[in-house]
Amino acid sequence: MQNVLKYELHNILSGKSEVRFGTIIQTIASYLKNGETTSPTIEGEKHLKSEETKRLENYISQNNLWIKNIDLSQYVSEGAEQKVYLKDSEHVLKLNDAIYYNSWKDYLYNLLLHNYFFSDTAYKLLGFTKNDEVLYAVVQQNYVSITSNTDLSKVKEFLTLNGFENNRNNDYINHELGIILEDLHDENVLTRNEILYFIDTVFYLTEKF
Repeated sequence: MQNVLKYELHNILSGKSEVRFGTIIQTIASYLKNGETTSPTIEGEKHLKSEETKRLENYISQNNLWIKNIDLSQYVSEGAEQKVYLKDSEHVLKLNDAIYYNSWKDYLYNLLLHNYFFSDTAYKLLGFTKNDEVLYAVVQQNYVSITSNTDLSKVKEFLTLNGFENNRNNDYINHELGIILEDLHDENVLTRNEILYFIDTVFYLTEKF
């Protein structure tokens, strides 16, 4: 079963299979992958991400993906990696600078994995914006109103049943799939009517993927 799932995930990341709101994400990820090179050092990775960002910005311009009409007065909150704005009564906008990732491609893979595992809170990539010379992806997500605080033991139980092992704090790993899932505290997993909603996830691929 895990091998079948892993095969399906490979197809999604490569753009061979569909996932909710996946088309534009897959297209950009493939574009970045086709132009990438490898570098073994941390400094090299920083340089590669800088070069990747330039290529991504060219792609954004060529495909009219710049977003310029974000209502900054609808600010809700922010964390280390993103800023959140209310779009309307049913959606929020999230601006993410991919700071948690070594590459924009890996951030896009994170979106695809989230949309596969948690389609009820799937990210819709609307485009990109820049602020103070920092590039941000602009994604739309369903707004989730909470009815109770999240019980993290239930998060652990749910993920364990789905093959993820709690390896530290609020971080998990699925050894068979080669996927890490981090930062699942009670602000990133909400509860509405006793149902868990994963609204902010941080997926990484391991060498075993």
